[in-house]
Amino acid sequence: MLCQACGADNPEDQEHCRRCHQRLLVVSGSLTEEDLALDPEAEDEAFSFDEHLLERISILEEAVKRTAETVRQLLTALGSQERGMVANQTGLATLRELLEEKRVLHHAEWLERWEGKMEYQLLALEKRERFGDLKERIVALFQGKKRKLFRELIEDADYALFAVDIERALAALEAAFKLDRDNYELAYFLGETYFNEGDAAVALAYFERVLRVRPEHFEGLVYSGVIQHERGDAVRAERLLRRAVELYPEHFLPLFSLGAVLAGQGRLAHAVTLLEQAVAIDGVTQARYLLGNCLYEMGKVSGAIRQLQEVVRQDPAHEEAHYLLGLAYLDRHWNRKALDAFRQAQRLNPNKMRYQDLVRYLTGQGRSPLPAVGSEARRWLEEGEALMSTDNPERSLGAFRRAIQAEPENPTLLMSYAMACMQAQRHQEGELVTRRVLELDPEPMLKATAYATLIEALRSSGRYREGNRIGRQLLAEGSSDYAKTIAYYEMAYNLAEMDEDLDRALDYARRSLDLAPEELRQFPLAAIGWVHYKRKEFEQAIEYLERSSELGASATTLTHLGMALLASGDEGAARTALARARDFDRTGPSLERRMMDCLKASDRLLARVQGGRGRS
Repeated sequence: MLCQACGADNPEDQEHCRRCHQRLLVVSGSLTEEDLALDPEAEDEAFSFDEHLLERISILEEAVKRTAETVRQLLTALGSQERGMVANQTGLATLRELLEEKRVLHHAEWLERWEGKMEYQLLALEKRERFGDLKERIVALFQGKKRKLFRELIEDADYALFAVDIERALAALEAAFKLDRDNYELAYFLGETYFNEGDAAVALAYFERVLRVRPEHFEGLVYSGVIQHERGDAVRAERLLRRAVELYPEHFLPLFSLGAVLAGQGRLAHAVTLLEQAVAIDGVTQARYLLGNCLYEMGKVSGAIRQLQEVVRQDPAHEEAHYLLGLAYLDRHWNRKALDAFRQAQRLNPNKMRYQDLVRYLTGQGRSPLPAVGSEARRWLEEGEALMSTDNPERSLGAFRRAIQAEPENPTLLMSYAMACMQAQRHQEGELVTRRVLELDPEPMLKATAYATLIEALRSSGRYREGNRIGRQLLAEGSSDYAKTIAYYEMAYNLAEMDEDLDRALDYARRSLDLAPEELRQFPLAAIGWVHYKRKEFEQAIEYLERSSELGASATTLTHLGMALLASGDEGAARTALARARDFDRTGPSLERRMMDCLKASDRLLARVQGGRGRS
């Protein structure tokens, strides 16, 4: 019996192909002359072809009628289900409003838990679909003695995924894996699951097991190489990814991942060769940006411009590409294009680093000690902060939530969680958490930090006017010069970003400078400089931005200074300031994060995996 997938010959009683482990199908065909010779009655039956054809048409007509009736019933049931869902949703919304009115339920807490449950449900659905694709292959690969128990565990995992219980499914699959440690498909599914959940260490152990059984496994090589690079083992990462490139030179992921590893090591020429091959296969923005960055670092400005222009064409919101494109334009002395690129980068994310600089300063002050944190909550808090520092803000959120569960009314924990939300670009959630902090009426420094974070969250969604309303509220409540400095400073920046009432914006910025303690003066100085830039008063802008940089340089202040210098015609000084800004603090995702993002883009990954699996 020939396999319909790979063509391998199999015994007639075989259920699964012994080469590719796909289920074997028996397909009937037309009678041959040899069949007619062996069966005399077959010749007579051949003459009744017309009757046979009419009979088949009648059967098909009946099947179509039944199908139409079934579809009608399904549409009726679907309409009924939709009405039921609307009724249930209305009831839940009404119940929530009543509970909020009676102060039994807090809106922010409800939204936070609802989003968490939704993410969990969607993740379970994704896992169920992936497991459904692999389930039969996993069972067919089993080589142990307890097949019945193994199959029961696999079925338990399947039922758990249908019940949206990922933990129980993983427990069943791990128990099944202990019965057959050579089942590379099961090991791969477990590794992929832990990888997508951010637990790279556990995922690596499963991928290494996959490679022990199948050394040429496509996904095992790529995933293991990327994780090893993230863990700092560049030698092993390069060896694994080079092997993947040798085996699968026509696939995007090995080429991109190895190119990223070499770029991180400064081996730009080799990285460019690999990245160009990757882009030729699939010109995704991550690969094009990295290629453009490498070309720029090598001094190949024209090639860098071509790649970066394509990046911003594909993704107009790619802030880093606009910024790097501005630097490349500046190297070609295309000053107008460079200034336009820098302005676009500022419009996309006008205050990210400025906001982070301020909040980092506020939370680091020791004048007003923050509320104490208990031992259990502190353990989770430290874990969350450690995960944030490793360029993994999404994973850090889970640790912060555990800390808040231990002490739900601790403003220190809530503020740390809000900061993590902002870093993970979850601005709406950050807004809700900072409002909870303000409801607790914390000490003045923490309250000022919460107000600054809240205004940034509003600014990130374009709600500048509401942000200024909050600024006026802080001004009314704040009794210290710190609070007033921050209020005037934030309102000045918002007005500048709206390009509206720049006279008032300049007045706010100057008031902020007048009230600012010595250690805060760099912030209002930068605001005054930025307002002057918006007013096209470039000499004054340069003066204040230089003074701000002397007190405490930041990437944003140096970028604004470079833009002012460029607008005033001082190209050389502008190039120096902008290069300093880029080297001062690289705000974009690390190479490891880019590689992880590419791997987690399942729609693109699965297409390549399916292409490579036939050869694994």
